[in-house]
Amino acid sequence: MVKKTKPVQRDIARIAEVSQAVVSMVVNGRAAENGIPETTQERIRAAIRQLGYVPNVAARSLRGGRNGLIGVHTFERVFPVHSDNYFNEILIGIEEQAVELGQDLVLFASTQGSDGTRTIYGSGSNRLKLADGAVILGLEQNDEELRRLAGEGFPFVFIGHRDVPGVPYVTAGYFGAVGAVVNTLADHGHSSIAYLGTSLTKNPQEERRAGFDEAIAFRALNATQRRICEPNQLTQAWLLGVLDAGTTAIVIENHELATTLGGLAAAIGIGIPDQLSVVVLDNAPRADAVNPWSHITVPRRELGRRAVAVLIELLDGHIGSDHFEVLPCEPPLLTTIARLHSTSELGSTSDRAT
Repeated sequence: MVKKTKPVQRDIARIAEVSQAVVSMVVNGRAAENGIPETTQERIRAAIRQLGYVPNVAARSLRGGRNGLIGVHTFERVFPVHSDNYFNEILIGIEEQAVELGQDLVLFASTQGSDGTRTIYGSGSNRLKLADGAVILGLEQNDEELRRLAGEGFPFVFIGHRDVPGVPYVTAGYFGAVGAVVNTLADHGHSSIAYLGTSLTKNPQEERRAGFDEAIAFRALNATQRRICEPNQLTQAWLLGVLDAGTTAIVIENHELATTLGGLAAAIGIGIPDQLSVVVLDNAPRADAVNPWSHITVPRRELGRRAVAVLIELLDGHIGSDHFEVLPCEPPLLTTIARLHSTSELGSTSDRAT
């Protein structure tokens, strides 16, 4: 039995009665620029359909052509199993924009090591070159690999702020968003504000904290305390101490911490927002049918969409590798922000501990 071989471009050339070079121009989308008549193009397409020819996109990419593939790479596992995962909306945005632009997505996941992290150069070479370019995202970052990638001239866009030359990125405006939160609290009479954050210290958290510090200084407010901890480390004694220090508002990095704090406040009779205003610096979980907290809204889906759009602009030569975009966050509603009452109305927090 003779094994059937895959059709190649010379087979198409023979059936269409043209040279293999002309077939290559049509397959690679260069027919118009080389003046190939439409009738000839259609004859070649008919031969392609007849033979069931499928282009070798990997070889085509290595030759420097565009193959319509966009890589998606992360330095750790981020692909969500539920809608509340931080990266869910970003990935939806990536997919939506790719579909709109007629691009296929390729997930590079086989580069994962035993410790759960992933590398672009695990095999010694840049595996992402199978795609026209790549969107890179995730909390884990490998600036050394990003520098190497930029040095090779490989087109990619990072989701998140990177201070690495030659690395284009799109990011959310955390710094300005937190400044707006502090200004809102100050405008409502709050001059003593605490900051409650998680032990995670990546770029988004650092930008939030820097934005808080600058806004506090600019408005000449009193930052009563900055606490970095996990939800199970919060106690009634800590909350009472913060309140007794004159704190009337708390800015909190995530909803898990806010939920824990809300439970502690309820247990000792502290009303939110009447006696303590609270703002969360992140999106509300989808699981919350009615979210109780004032919070900023990070444009995660738009981050994914813009990353793909910027990558295509980069591939088309419309922008350079120094391009970056900062997408604004939506300011909080006043759900748990109240105008400050007088101290006499609050009563003694120490009394509530007994």
